[in-house]
Amino acid sequence: MVVEGHCEPGFEAVRDAFARNFADYKEVGAACCVYVDGRPVVDIWGGVADVATDRRWEQDTIVLVYSSTKGVTATAANLLVERGELDPDAPAAGYWPEFAAAGKEKVPVRSVLSHQAGLPVVDGEFTLDDVLAWHPIVAALATQAPRWEPGTAHGYHMRTFGWLVGELVRRVTGRTIGRFVADELAAPLGLDFWIGLPEEQEPRCATLVPAGDSDLVELLPEGTLLREAIPNPGGLFAYDERWNTRPFHAAELPSSNGIGDARSLARLYASLIGEVDGVRLLAPDTVKAAATPQARGTDAVLMIETAYGLGFMLPPSLDQYAGPGAFGHAGAGGSLAFADPDAGFAFAYVMNQLRFDPVRYPRAPSLVKAVYESVSG
Repeated sequence: MVVEGHCEPGFEAVRDAFARNFADYKEVGAACCVYVDGRPVVDIWGGVADVATDRRWEQDTIVLVYSSTKGVTATAANLLVERGELDPDAPAAGYWPEFAAAGKEKVPVRSVLSHQAGLPVVDGEFTLDDVLAWHPIVAALATQAPRWEPGTAHGYHMRTFGWLVGELVRRVTGRTIGRFVADELAAPLGLDFWIGLPEEQEPRCATLVPAGDSDLVELLPEGTLLREAIPNPGGLFAYDERWNTRPFHAAELPSSNGIGDARSLARLYASLIGEVDGVRLLAPDTVKAAATPQARGTDAVLMIETAYGLGFMLPPSLDQYAGPGAFGHAGAGGSLAFADPDAGFAFAYVMNQLRFDPVRYPRAPSLVKAVYESVSG
């Protein structure tokens, strides 16, 4: 397998780790990008974008990144915080009056952003058309009773985070989350990243390769919120091949269907810790607040130790090698994007072969480890 792209001297270990993912961990197609001091020092790709046609992974290939989308959604929300349009300590119902139902009138925006709102699942029967239509799920979440007293525990809002935060963005700005990301994040930085993929971009999109069922079963203990949350709402699992279809690409699911390349995700995070071609999206104080732990400990949904800032995933759940000051988000199947302001770099890895066992398939961790070794000299 030929690794294409650019890798500056001193970062050869990243390229080598990328190649080993194909040789040792059954990688199919992937890309990795690293920014240091506002410029790309690694921008590599390789493999196959579509197994059925043997279409190669090219420089402009894009792919659906599942929950790595949440980091982009979090950036959008924190931009509104910086502008004074969204107050983390104000009740979410102040922006979204219907959200006050079922005793949620005092739940602050901060709890919504940090997975403490007690809304990891939404009750009721929903079709996939409902899931893709936005308003049916948003309306149900507004009336949903929390599974725990908001603010007393945290649990990963796997899918619901996107509707909750996306609706706050819509109520504040009058724009959908996809439109806001396009206007306020992608346009200033020249990103190839969308929440709601335009049809003309479809030919560039890689086809996801589902993980085996056995990988997923290990994540579904009986009688747990995790078992309930993974297919909620609408019975949609992450390995479902319908994620490869046009309706799922066109919808706006800001927890899980962002589509773009590693270059754009790394560039976005680089703009959060410094300037990129004269653009810095968030001020240092905003980033510091967004990356400050709001919740840490045993996750009520994932049942492992997790930590969350204002929308961002933090160590230890971000990545086993990520530094203590890192912030970003990982995605189902293996994608990962984050920045480490202390180490001075931004990182992104995307791929089309889904894996749900990072111990057997440590693709992103091997790359992250190589980046830290490279930047430390």
